[in-house]
Amino acid sequence: MKPQPSENSKGVWVGIDVAKRSCDAARDNSPVSRTFECSRSGLQELVRWLKTAAVAGVVLEATGGYERPVVEVLHRAGMPVSVVNPRQVRDFAKASGQLAKTDVLDARVLARYGKVFEPAAQGPVSPENQRLSALLLRREQLVKMKVAEQARLESLTDKTVRKWIKAHIRTLEKAIKRAMKEVQELMSTPALETASQRLQSVPAVGPIVSSTLIAELPELGRLTRREIAALVGVAPLNRDSGQHRGHRRIWGGRSRVRRLLYMSVVVGIRHNPVISAQYQHLLDAGKAKKVAITACMRKLLVILNAMLRDNKDWSPPQITQQN
Repeated sequence: MKPQPSENSKGVWVGIDVAKRSCDAARDNSPVSRTFECSRSGLQELVRWLKTAAVAGVVLEATGGYERPVVEVLHRAGMPVSVVNPRQVRDFAKASGQLAKTDVLDARVLARYGKVFEPAAQGPVSPENQRLSALLLRREQLVKMKVAEQARLESLTDKTVRKWIKAHIRTLEKAIKRAMKEVQELMSTPALETASQRLQSVPAVGPIVSSTLIAELPELGRLTRREIAALVGVAPLNRDSGQHRGHRRIWGGRSRVRRLLYMSVVVGIRHNPVISAQYQHLLDAGKAKKVAITACMRKLLVILNAMLRDNKDWSPPQITQQN
């Protein structure tokens, strides 16, 4: 059956390529592009330019945080905004024969990508979620710095340098505790506390995992089991051709969420009866350990999604029957 065009297909799709100090914008129905400064006045000018046309959607790439101020301004202006995976857009450009890469060309590719695929608009992120995400990211950075300093300490014999490194490690440990304290205080606010406690009712889901899920996966509880698995990147993708049946692989998605789901499953294999039973069942069926862990990650994610969707705390018999 031929797919029917959506309501958005009648409007203009706009692609915005965001850099540190400026952004380039292009419409799918025009070869002309515009460059705007990533300042308050520049982004206000961008909004005025967007409002001169009937915009079906605005597409940006996830660029390590540079896109966030632009997305916030567009949300406040009531624009439908989609933040998409850069790799998918680049593959689309190559498939379209667009091998050159400049900021202006990238903006045009994003506009065409929006026109073809019509990615769903994402809702605005609450101030609490924004702050939570920033705190968790900073904590993760501090932990990585501490691990790096500890690794350096193992190979050093110079007493003076070892003293400096130990002092730095103590400073990092204090900063990690401070970041975690602020995360806990934020998670105790009414807007986040209920969801956090519900997620933590699951064995092997602790404060870091629950807060990261809330910050980095606001769609949790709003999507179907297949949609949430694909969004995070734990849905196995086929690699078949003719009679060949390749190994299923996971790809894309939200790496920070996936990394913490992995850690939860490793703990859950010992302490969560549902995850433990699923893992053992897959091993008994001849699955490799990595495959079994990935399947358990998807199982855990689906359980958490169902809990928030149905406003129910952890209850193994009920949850497993629903999923």
